[in-house]
Amino acid sequence: MPVGGIGTGCISLGGRGQLMDWELLNRPAKGHDPQSFFAVRVEDPAPAEGSAAVHTRLLEGALLPGERQGAHGSAVPLAGMPRFRDAEFDAAYPLGQVTLTDPAVPVQAVLQVFNPLVPGDAEASGLPLLAYRVSLRNLTDRPLQVSVCGNLQHVIGAHAGPDGGYRIPPGNVFVPVTGAGYDGLVGHSTQLDETDEAWGTLAIALAGQSATSRRTNWAGLSWGDSLLDFWDDFSADGQVDDPIGKGARTPTASLVASGTLQPDSVWRARYLIGWHLPNRRGWLDDPADRAEPGRADVIVGNQYAGRFRDAADVISRAVTDLDQLESATVAAVRAVVDSDLPRPVADAVLSNVAVLKSPTCFRIAEGTFLGWEGCNLRTGSCHGSCTHVWNYQYAVEQLFGDLGWSMREVEFVHSLDDRGLMSFRAGLPLAEGTGWRIAAADGQMGALVRLHRTWRLTGDTDRLRELWPNARRALEFAWIDKGWDADRDGLMEGCQHNTMDVEYYGPSGVNQSWYLAALATCSELADAVGDHDFASRCRDLAERGARLTDDVLFASGYYAQDIRPPMTADNIAEGLRIRYQGENPAVGSDDLVDPDLQIGSGCTTDQLVGHTAAAMSGVVTGLSPANVSEALASIVRHNHRDGFTDQVNHLRTYATADERGMINCSFPRGDRPERPFPYCYEVWTGQEYSLAVGLAVEGELDAAAAVVADARDRHDGRSRNPFNETECGNHYVRSMASFGLLHAWSGAVVDATSDRLTVAARPGKWPIIVGERVGQVVVEGEPQATSVRYEPILGPAFGTVEIRP
Repeated sequence: MPVGGIGTGCISLGGRGQLMDWELLNRPAKGHDPQSFFAVRVEDPAPAEGSAAVHTRLLEGALLPGERQGAHGSAVPLAGMPRFRDAEFDAAYPLGQVTLTDPAVPVQAVLQVFNPLVPGDAEASGLPLLAYRVSLRNLTDRPLQVSVCGNLQHVIGAHAGPDGGYRIPPGNVFVPVTGAGYDGLVGHSTQLDETDEAWGTLAIALAGQSATSRRTNWAGLSWGDSLLDFWDDFSADGQVDDPIGKGARTPTASLVASGTLQPDSVWRARYLIGWHLPNRRGWLDDPADRAEPGRADVIVGNQYAGRFRDAADVISRAVTDLDQLESATVAAVRAVVDSDLPRPVADAVLSNVAVLKSPTCFRIAEGTFLGWEGCNLRTGSCHGSCTHVWNYQYAVEQLFGDLGWSMREVEFVHSLDDRGLMSFRAGLPLAEGTGWRIAAADGQMGALVRLHRTWRLTGDTDRLRELWPNARRALEFAWIDKGWDADRDGLMEGCQHNTMDVEYYGPSGVNQSWYLAALATCSELADAVGDHDFASRCRDLAERGARLTDDVLFASGYYAQDIRPPMTADNIAEGLRIRYQGENPAVGSDDLVDPDLQIGSGCTTDQLVGHTAAAMSGVVTGLSPANVSEALASIVRHNHRDGFTDQVNHLRTYATADERGMINCSFPRGDRPERPFPYCYEVWTGQEYSLAVGLAVEGELDAAAAVVADARDRHDGRSRNPFNETECGNHYVRSMASFGLLHAWSGAVVDATSDRLTVAARPGKWPIIVGERVGQVVVEGEPQATSVRYEPILGPAFGTVEIRP
């Protein structure tokens, strides 16, 4: 479970209570597991016969079977050290809790680990910090002496070596640091170049209490004896002393809290781990240069680093507000889990917010919010806040309106050229934002839909006015000669690069879905800024396009593709087709007379994704409601798999064996193209959640719940990580489509421009989260809902709350 602030990097809490995947150093770092841990010592003055008087354990559960054997023993750090026998993991993101018990140990230990997530407050949700609270419960009838020790290895300057391991340079030191409400140690480097990507500071501190002892380093011994020396020291009396003689080349800080634990009582200690690493690099934006995936020499910085002097300052300033931030975080989580959302739905809504706290997302020094598509093990995966992937997520605009506006500025200012072409991968520095000279049809149209969504959820018409001229140009780009809809009939016939990493030729359900949504939302945006003639043009084109979409593409119960070859490259406008140079293979069809890599008669899971996104903001695309309903049912009927033993999938595998899920596309008419579009048989949770959102909007809650349950069953913490739904990389952005379920279940539409909340006539208690507004809407009346009220938890109420007819 990633624990960190938005744009700060993170440390992950493992299911046994271990801290793992230390991804603090301005890039992903799966498998970076330094020797950092918490340990407990319990002394029983009158142990039962046959029981030990002193128990020293890591605050972790026993290793799982898959962790017990590596190349030369276990690959898990500290595998041979004593642990609690049993561990139980509970979570409602961003709150993680591990309960540790052992029949031989006279205490129960409960670990509570989190980083604040406060809707509407990106600063409070962007602290470079891990908060770790341990609660020890006395299970005996006599007082016990207890000590907890946090141990933090100094990882500043660490870089991955050719063998995948991490090398930490010499010259790192820890020094004591104490202030109001905290007591700890801060680490810095005395030798590392201050422009190094991994240069910075790291700190560990006790919050609200003083340390009873500490070490600034472990002993510099061979054969693992540095660990043995620490263990012996801590086990002897529950305290630590700096070792005599030479210290370890890579320092480890140790910080002890001690106390007396009375019978049937609880003793607590809270630790904070903070970090501060300012030297984030940019990413490459030249589509012809793919040798180094996503790194550049220019330092773009970190927004959080400008807020704090160093890691000690992070601790000092966070400790004052941490209780309040925790309360706000818990309140927001309870708005979801204490509602009538089905449990798998609530789980999906919360768990995938972890993407925002993962290395996928960051904020450069000036504050701009950006993101990869996901994360490789050591680098970002697919750079540039990719428009066609970020289209699917609902979390950013709904949780943090300012970050949503930041993304819109990247899209409509930095990534838009004079023609209206939006580079679907933004450049860094931002001045190079149009360096990727390709537009994605679904991404560009989706950016317009997200502009409308951001405006509706924030009510900020002034910012809309600033962006509107560029937004209008982005829509008009669809009408250029040899473009997506050059004849302006409302159908995208032209060459359309899209999220399947190929070009579609001719109109398809999925791209029409985005185009119609863009036309319908832009008609409202144009009216809002007084551009009424353009609004009328958009409405007219949307109406004609919707009729043609229903007439041309809807057959056999769903929206397919009408393939229309361009015949020659001369019929494709500049910037619509990707052709990589050199040794890189073409990603789209070489044959423009009979193009391959198309949908054809396929039934795609996301054929209505744009229509659904518009509906979530109360916008009607004009598609036939009967056809929409039938298409959703067809997707469920044709694309769902109860198992995958008989399902062909020639690419990546995200569902297998007896698991259940939705393939991205089926071919129920039996005429699959010889080479269909890539990924057609893969299973993407982002598409599954998009489908579930669409089903929920239409009131098909049972079907939506089944789709979500299948996805979450596959990410049960055993087979796959419940906080990391992968696609092209870890912590993949498209999985945040699940946040759309939050409002889809009640049919909630928020219009901040009129301070209005409307919901469908669905009895229940449903969560509402829009920026600083967190609450629940209660719809009552059986069998027909007759009354509605909004109960605020955080932030203000709504001026108007009503049930839609």
